Amino acid sequence: MNSGTLIVVIAVLAVIGYLTGRFRSVALSGNKTGGQVLHSRPAYYGYATAIWCGLPALLLLFLWTVFEPVLISGMVVRQLPAEMQSMSTGEQSLVLNDIRLLATQGGVGPGGTDMGDVAVYLQELQRTSSWIRNALVVVVALAGFAWGLSRIRPAFRARIFVESATKWLLFACSAVAVVTTLGIVLSVLFESIRFFGEVPPADFLLGTNWSPQTAIRSDQVGSSGAFGAIPLFVGTMLISAIAMLIAVPVGLMSAIYLSEYASKGFRSFAKPMLEILAGVPTVVYGFFAALTVAPLIRGWGQGLGLDVASESALAAGLVMGVMIIPFVSSISDDVISAVPRALREGALGMGATKNETIRQVVLPAALPGIVGGILLAVSRAIGETMIVVMAAGLAANLTINPLEAVTTVTVQIVTLLTGDQEFDSAKTLAAFALGLMLFVVTLLLNIAALHIVRKYREQYD
Repeated sequence: MNSGTLIVVIAVLAVIGYLTGRFRSVALSGNKTGGQVLHSRPAYYGYATAIWCGLPALLLLFLWTVFEPVLISGMVVRQLPAEMQSMSTGEQSLVLNDIRLLATQGGVGPGGTDMGDVAVYLQELQRTSSWIRNALVVVVALAGFAWGLSRIRPAFRARIFVESATKWLLFACSAVAVVTTLGIVLSVLFESIRFFGEVPPADFLLGTNWSPQTAIRSDQVGSSGAFGAIPLFVGTMLISAIAMLIAVPVGLMSAIYLSEYASKGFRSFAKPMLEILAGVPTVVYGFFAALTVAPLIRGWGQGLGLDVASESALAAGLVMGVMIIPFVSSISDDVISAVPRALREGALGMGATKNETIRQVVLPAALPGIVGGILLAVSRAIGETMIVVMAAGLAANLTINPLEAVTTVTVQIVTLLTGDQEFDSAKTLAAFALGLMLFVVTLLLNIAALHIVRKYREQYD
């Protein structure tokens, strides 16, 4: 029984526990002679029984899933020959992957007799672990079911228990986001520290040559690599700036028209059609940029006597701007529509025209939400990869000419981590340093946007 089937079994037991607990509480508080007054409504006793039945079993399954691979890997390593046990962690991981592959093939195949025996041992461990896990989880669920039913009595405050359990469940869900963010930041930070131990931070932040393709031997050309990230930062800012020059005016003007001028019939049709752009896969935009927009720009440039690269920042920025228009338009439209009507009527009552009301009253009042939409669009532009790969290329050129090929930080992260990589070289660790820089830039954008939001929110609250 795999984990998915086990979760279904727990869910079924929880539903049965809810129904049984509810029926039992109804019978206990019936109108017949000897009926008792319960603290809570019958449904709460059903929820309490379901919680006792499902929550401990799910927690046990989660903990088992987290710690089982670690324990099994440690037991397998102890079965390896002495020379393999003395290997580094990375080398042992490769050996364990080979053993797992042999285990899925029935413990036969290349790798030698010793490896085959270890693969068979791994199979036995996995089967035993699976059997014990299934038995323990079902036993805990049934024990919780019985305990929940035994708690159904007048003195049991079922509603308070259910509300408290719900509160802690919501807290756990909120903590998942915080812990995940903290884990991402720490993992990126630690790997970046390893990178800066091999490459000086000044060379990374101020260098103008990006060539991370290090050689295998020290006597080969380019053995040290070049990790100057300035061309990547400039390329990212160039493409993002072009995209925002398209997305912000078009998206904001579209939002103003839809919320202030358009009829209800046209708005009900135009807004969903505009938001469809957000659902188009980025690879489709990449094809459109590479096969249509880039050749078109190149043809126009040649007609004007300009030297336009077949892959240019302008083509990627234009298509990316079209892609993120809905992020600006939809959020700005909702925020503008939420501005109190009293502000509009007050401005119109004092003699302001509709145009003046929008410019001097509505837009300043909606500015915090508009800034939030623009920030979301900027983050989307900075993090886009597929369009840049297909339309702007991989060349790390230090230029602000939109007609030349450039690359971005995200594209280089994907390039550095593509294929079989070992996380012990400056080439691979450079991806984490680039990710850390993106995190810092996004954090600064958030701080600036928060300052603007607080400033104008105080004026219009």
